[in-house]
Amino acid sequence: MGRLMDFTTETPDCCEIGDILQVEENKLPTSYWYMIEHAYGASGNFKNRERLKTRSGKVVKKWNDERFKYLTLEFDE
Repeated sequence: MGRLMDFTTETPDCCEIGDILQVEENKLPTSYWYMIEHAYGASGNFKNRERLKTRSGKVVKKWNDERFKYLTLEFDE
């Protein structure tokens, strides 16, 4: 199993389980965060040592809690 990362989304119907999506890395002053292609979802913040090594991930789960909807992507690292 690869690295799993959750992304908040307002459009969980943008993809299906098994789809491969691209992510874009964004830099903050002391951390990084990731946006799914076409602005379908955003990750939390990650420290430099936690940065992704790849930019494509497979959708493995769609879920929600009382506040947000999420997509979970698996990255080969």
